[in-house]
Amino acid sequence: MSHQPGSDKLPGKRIVLFISFSLWLCQTAIAQNTGKIVITNEKSNDLTIMSLSGEVLDTIATCARPRGIHFNADRTQFLVGCADDSTIAIYDTNTLELVDRILNVEEPETFDLHPDGIHLYVSNEEDATATKFNLETRELVAEFETGDEPEGVQVTRDGKLVFVASEAADLVHVIDVDLQEVIADIPVDTRPRRFALTPDESELWVTAELAGVANIIDVNTLELVDDIVFLPTGFRKEEVTPVDILITRDGKTGYVALGRANHVAIVDVLQRKVTKYLLVGKRSWGLALSHDESTLYVANGLSDDISIIDTRQQRVIKSVPVGQIPYGILIDDH
Repeated sequence: MSHQPGSDKLPGKRIVLFISFSLWLCQTAIAQNTGKIVITNEKSNDLTIMSLSGEVLDTIATCARPRGIHFNADRTQFLVGCADDSTIAIYDTNTLELVDRILNVEEPETFDLHPDGIHLYVSNEEDATATKFNLETRELVAEFETGDEPEGVQVTRDGKLVFVASEAADLVHVIDVDLQEVIADIPVDTRPRRFALTPDESELWVTAELAGVANIIDVNTLELVDDIVFLPTGFRKEEVTPVDILITRDGKTGYVALGRANHVAIVDVLQRKVTKYLLVGKRSWGLALSHDESTLYVANGLSDDISIIDTRQQRVIKSVPVGQIPYGILIDDH
């Protein structure tokens, strides 16, 4: 066998490359699936770190009035909207250490990440705008006028549309990403808050807090086509204030936090009807599902706790005290 000059160095290079790749792979794996839940507590200005089973592991001081929370594209970092600091704080998912900040983000409330993994669309509550930030440069790249008090933000999976709910204007604004402009303002019921898209993205569901309903918008026509009324036994209509909403990956089941009605509604999505109400803590607000969708976590803003629901048995199995006024929930379990 002939021996080429320098070929004796190749095995060493391969080993170095293999080790480098292995280290990168390990770091990526470590940064994900930590089995931890992060909860933003907007009055105590901290983050509660909780296990999937509901054990409180730590409390981390953070910014002023932390609210929305979201992973970056590869889940190695998570972002926290600091409403009273006009900042988005960036944390390492594995170490839970603050690693950076995006400054001069006017009163961020909630946000959603574009499928490109680079652009973040943010609702700016006191500024009546939605803004677009580049996560790589940390710079503002676009601003869109909305009605007063924008909150919910939802980007479609193909990245073509962004929906923003304006609480005070009773509108859902539609941003065309290619045109970089608002192309529609859809009238909805009183005080729209949060969104959920059906898996095929043919329908956008939006909670209307002061109307006690979820409106359903046809994504193709951008028109309101139906609504679902919530009224658990023992509550007046004005006491039912739905906020967060989720739809399972199979598109069959929806969960709606009913705010001051202290319940979560379980909804048959295809039939568009409520099948059950579950009693949780006071002013149920934020929702998050485990990756296997067997467990639902509910942030209760006035009882300062998290309700843990077994979705298969459809019952609350645990209540966990956290910080003051828990708002957002982020689960790192896949």
